[in-house]
Amino acid sequence: MNTRIAKLKLSALAVAAGLMALAGNASAAWEPTKPVEFVVPAGTGGGADQMARLIQGIIVKHKLMKESMIVVNKSGGAGAEGFLDIKGAKGDPHKLVVTLSNLFTTPLATGVPFNWRDMTPVSMMALDQFVLWVNADTPYKTAKDYLDAVKAAGPLKMKMGGTGSKQEDQILTVGIEKATGTKFIFIPFKGGGDVAVQLVGKHIDSSVNNPIEAVAQWRAGQLKALCVFDSKRMPYTAKVTSTQSWGDIPTCKEAGVPTEYTMLRGVFMPPGVTKEQHDYYVELLRKVRETPDWKDYMEKGAFNQTSMTGEAFEKWLGSAEQMHRELMKAAGFMAK
Repeated sequence: MNTRIAKLKLSALAVAAGLMALAGNASAAWEPTKPVEFVVPAGTGGGADQMARLIQGIIVKHKLMKESMIVVNKSGGAGAEGFLDIKGAKGDPHKLVVTLSNLFTTPLATGVPFNWRDMTPVSMMALDQFVLWVNADTPYKTAKDYLDAVKAAGPLKMKMGGTGSKQEDQILTVGIEKATGTKFIFIPFKGGGDVAVQLVGKHIDSSVNNPIEAVAQWRAGQLKALCVFDSKRMPYTAKVTSTQSWGDIPTCKEAGVPTEYTMLRGVFMPPGVTKEQHDYYVELLRKVRETPDWKDYMEKGAFNQTSMTGEAFEKWLGSAEQMHRELMKAAGFMAK
């Protein structure tokens, strides 16, 4: 009997020791031990900056992280300054960077020694949409109507406005030209707001602005949305104009223009971080995406809410890089 009691005591001690070990492992799960620097490889006020500051605000509001997050803009060299900073911070888990498609375009166009594989992919947060816009006074009812008119006018007769040179808007314009046999004069502006104003003033014939950059003019009846460059329509059904929601805009493929283009909104870490450190941020950003604040931002900006992590994200990055390489090569945008 005494032997049996002794065995039971030993078993209980073993179980207790095991539970203590599990508790110790749980408490030892990695989390930041100092403020986290969130690098924006672009200037203040743009899409990347807005998203980084939104994520920072959500984390503070919902107390998702014990340490603070500091947004730092490093825009030099079309974002190269920010990317090279993260590349050089090997093993530092207290740095993140928010990325747009300049992740691909900057190294391809400038030759800066950087590639997305030089960092650790954490999460695709969303994809930014592009819409083909024309002035509301034009007679075009569909994207095909407009592009047929561009083709009939002849090469370099119609003006496409966009943000920056050799960046997403111009690369998308090259994609349209390649798919439809058209040829635009591309007019670069500093930002999407300027582009929308120029289109309202009829100084350009069309633009490929993001939804949020032209929504005010669309709502006011000054611009017409012809198609969205995505594989499916936007899911947002609330009316923006008196007659249309974002979901009423056909895809460009539906409208007879076989062109697709979306822009990455992603988060990366430096190379050489541990799995535990990486997984911490994957979970943190998952919590961010579940908040009402994030969902409201997604709807107001008419984003494609696709999110990815792990192998699926890396596969997407490889395909997107190749697409940008092909379009930029065709346009002569590659660094020599």
